[in-house]
Amino acid sequence: MSWMSGVTCRVREWQAQRARWKADMERFKTEQRAARKSGGRMPENPGPPPTGFALLPWLLMGMGAFSNIFQGKTPNPWIGGVGLLAFNSLYIFVTFRAFVKEKRESRSTRVALAVMGLLTCGLAIGYGGSWLYFFPLLGLATGAVLRGPWLGQIGLGVTALAAVVSFFRAGWDAVNVAYGTFLSTMVTAAILSLSEAVRELRAAREELARRAVEKERLRFSRDLHDLLGHTLSVIVVKSEAARRLAHRDLDAALVQVTDIESVGRQALTEIREAVTGYREGSLATELDRARSALTAAGVEPLVRQSGTPLVPQTEALLGWVVREAVTNVVRHSGATRCDITVDGTPERVSLTVTDNGPGTSIPDPASIPGPASAPAPAPAFTAAGSAPPTAPAPAPGTGGTGLKGLTERLATAGGSLSAGPTAGGGFRVRAELPVDSGDLAEATDLRRTPGFPGTRAGRVARLT
Repeated sequence: MSWMSGVTCRVREWQAQRARWKADMERFKTEQRAARKSGGRMPENPGPPPTGFALLPWLLMGMGAFSNIFQGKTPNPWIGGVGLLAFNSLYIFVTFRAFVKEKRESRSTRVALAVMGLLTCGLAIGYGGSWLYFFPLLGLATGAVLRGPWLGQIGLGVTALAAVVSFFRAGWDAVNVAYGTFLSTMVTAAILSLSEAVRELRAAREELARRAVEKERLRFSRDLHDLLGHTLSVIVVKSEAARRLAHRDLDAALVQVTDIESVGRQALTEIREAVTGYREGSLATELDRARSALTAAGVEPLVRQSGTPLVPQTEALLGWVVREAVTNVVRHSGATRCDITVDGTPERVSLTVTDNGPGTSIPDPASIPGPASAPAPAPAFTAAGSAPPTAPAPAPGTGGTGLKGLTERLATAGGSLSAGPTAGGGFRVRAELPVDSGDLAEATDLRRTPGFPGTRAGRVARLT
């Protein structure tokens, strides 16, 4: 039944691609209407998804052969029927693999194309007539699969083969068959090559935009370094002055200490603002770190990412989910494989992290072994001197303290997070967020949620 599961997965992929294309087209139409009203720049048409369905209608060229078999005009109809079924199967197999570069260049695809050529020659020589129109279909499949300098030579070879076989069976009508074969080969190769080049240019443009953003963030980090260097230098100088004055003039030393406190508080405020505004890590960076961490832990990572580019606030939230989920996989799951899937539409984006570990990814914090004599951490106190309220117990389906904080954070941004064991074993964490929301900026401010990963309370919670 493995082939059935493969077919089911392929159908689901086609459905997902079509759903994304419909969403992209709706967004394109909306942006197009807005651009016409405002007189701005027209948006780029996303176009249909590149799948083999675009080449299936050409199989109607074989309806003549099918009609001959159905009407009993073909000798040995069982052989002709099996040949027709085999040709159509090979055509579908080859054309659907032609839209994935790795599959298109694989040996199995080339072997299937060669078998398709031999079958075409056998059917055309044996039956002639309408069966000769299988040569243009062979040319179409050839143009869909082949790229590069060999395309012209092989295309001319297929055309010559079609001309010779057709001349043997139909005389000068071979000119039409040969012309159709050559035209289908070259036009298909040109259209698909151009479409692939456009997709690669779009991907390159998105990559350049992402790198430009990361470069700008690096510049901000250098500015932050300069800020820290200046502030720390002032603190060092004033500390030395306070030390020298402490024995002679206590009041002057206290003035210096007060200045140190003021400079430190101001620096803390500036650093928080800079970090919150400028140093939110991108999702791509977190995915790269996740791959590295999983590989180092002996877990095979599989990362899939699709959809439209995300705003920085959404990337920051999803980056925290990736970090928390992957940390739990590495520390607690005992898994050998971890799948990370990011799937976005113009309205919402989802992130799923699934492992195949034998146990749960979020253990009970009390069950984690530690030194028996380790004292309990002292509670942090607020400015008024009172201890802050303790973090609530994790809600069902949201795991430990880290995932609890993430759940609250995503809920603030209009999203959701669920976590729990899967039916076939392992653990799954799934987060959903709106692509653009007014609450995202508030949700990404890490200073507002006690117990959120990255804050002091969050680190204490993680250690317990």
